[in-house]
Amino acid sequence: MFSMLPSKAQASRSTKGVRSLGFYNRHTGERGQGSYWVDGDYQSQILTDFSQILRDHRQNESAPMDKRLFDFAYQLRESLSFKDDLHVISGYRSPKTNAMLAKQSNGVAKKSYHMKGMALDLALPGVKLAHIREAAIELKLGGVGYYPNSGFVHIDTGPVRHW
Repeated sequence: MFSMLPSKAQASRSTKGVRSLGFYNRHTGERGQGSYWVDGDYQSQILTDFSQILRDHRQNESAPMDKRLFDFAYQLRESLSFKDDLHVISGYRSPKTNAMLAKQSNGVAKKSYHMKGMALDLALPGVKLAHIREAAIELKLGGVGYYPNSGFVHIDTGPVRHW
């Protein structure tokens, strides 16, 4: 449930409630929805399903995604009152895929949080990227990268920072 309380109050760990997300992978066309957190417990099957949807589509490899990343995405979605599936550009990246992308672009970190299952590149159809970026920065839950020319915002569960 979304509250208008300050961020610090939102960060408190309530043990009651349900957190649900939906993802649409733009590369594979796959969708997945589910309640990943119920009354204080993360739902392992839903987390596994989400990790599969967020897999490295180039290598067809999945890895467990950081649960905090789903909380970040959930709070971002709530703060923007966005009800639809989050569009995923990139979730997990294998070292092989990351090295290939790093050769092609200066915007890809050699030690990317994507390789640790701690990052997500996303878009929310109908929401301006600048608004997604601002909302993500305000949450102070990790890193936020802004890539307007590529059409996505990067979020990760590393240190709080933005670029």
